[in-house]
Amino acid sequence: MATINDNYLKLKAGYLFPEIARRVNTFVEGNPEAKIIKLGIGDVTEPLPEACRTAMIKAVEDMGDRSTFKGYGPEQGYGWLREKIAAQDFQARGCDIDASEIFVSDGAKCDTGNILDIFGKNNKIAVTDPVYPVYVDTNVMAGHTGETNDKGEYNGLVYLPISADNNFIADIPREKVDLIYLCFPNNPTGATATKAYLKAWVDYAKANDSIIFFDAAYEAFITDDSLPHSIYEIEGAKDCAIEFRSFSKNAGFTGTRCAFTVVPKQLTAKASDGSEVELWKLWNRRQSTKFNGVSYVVQRGAEAVYSEAGKAQIKALVDFYLENAQIICDKLTSAGFEVYGGVNAPYIWLKTPHNLSSWDFFDKLLQTTNVVGTPGSGFGAAGEGYFRISAFNSRENVEEAMKRITEQFKA
Repeated sequence: MATINDNYLKLKAGYLFPEIARRVNTFVEGNPEAKIIKLGIGDVTEPLPEACRTAMIKAVEDMGDRSTFKGYGPEQGYGWLREKIAAQDFQARGCDIDASEIFVSDGAKCDTGNILDIFGKNNKIAVTDPVYPVYVDTNVMAGHTGETNDKGEYNGLVYLPISADNNFIADIPREKVDLIYLCFPNNPTGATATKAYLKAWVDYAKANDSIIFFDAAYEAFITDDSLPHSIYEIEGAKDCAIEFRSFSKNAGFTGTRCAFTVVPKQLTAKASDGSEVELWKLWNRRQSTKFNGVSYVVQRGAEAVYSEAGKAQIKALVDFYLENAQIICDKLTSAGFEVYGGVNAPYIWLKTPHNLSSWDFFDKLLQTTNVVGTPGSGFGAAGEGYFRISAFNSRENVEEAMKRITEQFKA
């Protein structure tokens, strides 16, 4: 009989968002008249920017003409897209990133998991708590952890607690770790990082030969000019960091699928024989072997993000969701909730009222207001007693959800 990867058996009962969907579906089955408003999963609701749609329509027409038809493209992404990404997302901000160091993919979520393919099983890995669950679960699947303890933490991972007490900014660990996951603006808490804070991490990583996995999927929501959008704005980061970006939240590509990962060519790690190996070469080999690239049509849509019309339309989209976040923050604060995030970020992180557990508050919110959010404990043990609300929805739904919540709850 064939055998399985036993590491999957270590995973908790279900990934966070399917469990939310299960509970919502059960509630709807018993309450078919309920008008559910979902502010849980971070999925966008507004249409793709016109510039992107127009470019994709033209690309579809290209596919109908033998002279412009495209078959397999380069696994790393078309050069014309990578050049624009390098110039406008990095070089324009003073980051010395070359187009050849950019790998276009079908999602930052995929890449943060797939990157583990090129790293060994003996690395000590640090994650914040709470944390985006993909970082933890993919390490479990890859066999990088032991079983869970009584708190639900996996043995073998180094957890860096974040809470209101430390402004949701993890302390630099005193012990040596090899791989470090950082996400700013943060999912789930909405916290942001200063250049000085990221410089401390870069200095730590260089001193300990560590690699930082920097998830910048929400960088477009930064409006404070003093905050960095990329870890490569920090001197020395090219020696110790891989950055993940996405078109999902800024340009609404959650269903269209396009992202990219930056792997500097000077970045190295050690082989078992002690020699230093260029990670760019390993990632390039991994992508060339396991991935056939993002479709030509989608990449043309992503390229339009960098057009003058595209930039204006995307700014309007981001501003719209940030206005939603402001509405959520204002309404919940006025109702007495302890509210964090929602500034320079599309997520609002709140303290659950009346000492309710995260899942108890989820159930009560669903049953009494028909509004769906995300239990903080689903992001880690330190998330217990917190709750995430997403600003990704229509203005009508956001305003109606806040009306329902503030009428029902007096925190």
